[in-house]
Order: sequence, then structure tokens, then C-alpha cells
Amino acid sequence: MTDDETTDPAATDPEATGPDANPARRVSVVLFDGFELLDVFGPVELLGTVPDLVTVELVGPREGLVRSSQGTEVVATSSYASAAGPDVVLVPGGAGTRALVEDDGFLGWLAQWAGGARVVTSVCTGSAVLAAAGLLDGYRATSNKRAFRWAAEHGTAVEWVARARWVEDRDRWTSSGVAAGMDMTAALLAHLLGPEVADLATTAAELDVHRDPAWDPFARVHGLVE
Repeated sequence: MTDDETTDPAATDPEATGPDANPARRVSVVLFDGFELLDVFGPVELLGTVPDLVTVELVGPREGLVRSSQGTEVVATSSYASAAGPDVVLVPGGAGTRALVEDDGFLGWLAQWAGGARVVTSVCTGSAVLAAAGLLDGYRATSNKRAFRWAAEHGTAVEWVARARWVEDRDRWTSSGVAAGMDMTAALLAHLLGPEVADLATTAAELDVHRDPAWDPFARVHGLVE
């Protein structure tokens, strides 16, 4: 190679990161009986605005219909057993998380399957599931403020943050309740693909996002902070 030749680091270094390094992302959303609809489809709405840059797959306990907390059934395209190794993982919350945190078989699968992902994320009480699987040990994390005390009972070495819209700690991203998942997803898009992509997604959805991860009036509403 001559002195005036340059090399794209992303082409030679598989660990290269940043908005320009291997920009395509695959987001695997973990469904379970009793998941919260907006926890899933708020983020999916934003991710779906840039289909050339992000693909979304829905992974469930079985291929086929999975029933949400609201009763709406959604089609999982892969089962836990057949799901490919993930790039980005999203675990929603919902009433079904109460059973999942006691399900050793599921937790063992999730720990093994998601442990090697580039980024592991959760919305709402999905963080309790990640914690119960050991995937948040050594990390900072948050959760739905109404269920925060319950979520914080899980995990053995998690630094639970009461006042936060979302928490980014290296390769773990966790959000507060339900709608907060859209704010986190916008921030995650900016992190992975650049702020222009995030702006494109939020503008397409006509969403005025909260950009400050510390904005959290609900922590006070639910008596978690003074």
C-alpha cells in the first residue's frame, strides 16, 4: 500500500464501531405471553422508519401468535429455540414479566442467547427480566417507576437508578415505563446510526422526544425521590 492510500478501519477491524461502521442493524424483540404492546410497537414504529438500516424480528416462545397484556395477539416469526444469535436485543415489560422472572428455563435461555449481543435493551419492567437473568449485574439500570421497587428486587449486582427516563451503561440500555421506550429508542438510533437517522425516525413519527435521559417526573410521582 502506498503512502497516499487509506484504509477504511471498518473494513479491516470487525470491532470497529460508530455510525459509519457496518451500519445495518438487526433488532430482535423478545415476546412472551403478557407483554406490553407499546413497549414493543413504540420502538418498532421508530425502527421501521429506516428499513434499509434496521431490520426487526419478533422472537417468541413459539412461532406464531403471542398474546399481549392488552389481548392483542402478535405473530412471532422465530421461536426461542430457533432464533439466530442476536445483534441488538429488546425485552419489553408487561404483566407477563412477573412469571418470567421465576422461569429458570427462560432465564437460562435469555442469558445465553442475549449475552453475546452487541447491545441489550429493555423497556419498562423488561429490565427486571434482564436482571433476573444476570444480564444487568455490574451495570446501572432503571425501570417503570410504578413497579420500580419490584424490579429492583432482581439481580445481584445492579445499580438501580430511580430518577431516569432511560439509562445507557455501555452495552446495556434500559428505559422507564412504556412510552419512555420511544425516547430510549431515538437515543439508541442516534448512538448506533447517527443523529440524522434518529431525527428522520422521530420526524416521520411526528414524535417530540425527550432527549435528556435524566428527565423523569414520574420518580417523584411514585415516591422514589424527594
